[in-house]
Amino acid sequence: MRLLVVGDIHGNWAALEAVVTEPFDACVCVGDLVDYGPEPGPCVDWIRENALYCVRGNHDHGVAQEVVVQGVSGFRYLTAVTRPLTIAALSGQQRRYLADLPTWQMFKAGGKRYMLVHATPRDPMDEYAQPDPQFWEPRLRGLEVDYLLVGHTHQPYILQVNGTTIINPGSVGLSRDGDPRASYAIIEGETVELRRVEYPVGITLTGLEARVADRTARAMLTDIYQGGPYVQKWRAQGRYGVSAAAAAGALEPLANTNGKTSTVTPSKTD
Repeated sequence: MRLLVVGDIHGNWAALEAVVTEPFDACVCVGDLVDYGPEPGPCVDWIRENALYCVRGNHDHGVAQEVVVQGVSGFRYLTAVTRPLTIAALSGQQRRYLADLPTWQMFKAGGKRYMLVHATPRDPMDEYAQPDPQFWEPRLRGLEVDYLLVGHTHQPYILQVNGTTIINPGSVGLSRDGDPRASYAIIEGETVELRRVEYPVGITLTGLEARVADRTARAMLTDIYQGGPYVQKWRAQGRYGVSAAAAAGALEPLANTNGKTSTVTPSKTD
């Protein structure tokens, strides 16, 4: 079975459309369908209609519950600006779908055991998980799974810890690692691949121009969608996890030298 793993779509329909041209037998989503991007409705509808499983991310929860965010800088500011726009853009049925999503999901596929969670098993919606075996070891205790699929950090990685393969597919719709392409993962047999695909970012920027009146937020998001210096500045300050260079160094044994696809064949578990 060829499993497509997506997450952190954040209302970027053009990016999701590009990703789902990838052939797959089943799709699962690690959450955060909404906020930031200009087209949350089509993203919610596609996942609702096509994903085998999806879990609730912190932004899904915030939109479903109409959580008001106060922020003067960074991503909190962007959330504060785009949250009301996202709520207004969604129907009651779409918001109910987000509210009803589970915070975690266990399933079996191809003879393997999977757990799906947005952040970590300890804190399903909010804990920020680095690709660090020491961080993950206590969070995996008692979990008898072959694969743990996570999101939240917007930084793709594959990590093997005590027989479990942890996969963060990165962000479909709002990359934070300096590569503006849509990021996702493919699991097929014993092979895991982190993949990137270019998408027509101009469509997203046109939607942004039409829907986001706040000039500062619009300029920041435009820069982020194009891989510009806002993300680089925040990464350099260590505000959103390790830098891309540090993450690449930590994952060097798994990375393909072309920088486009990382592949690992997990060892078999008992």
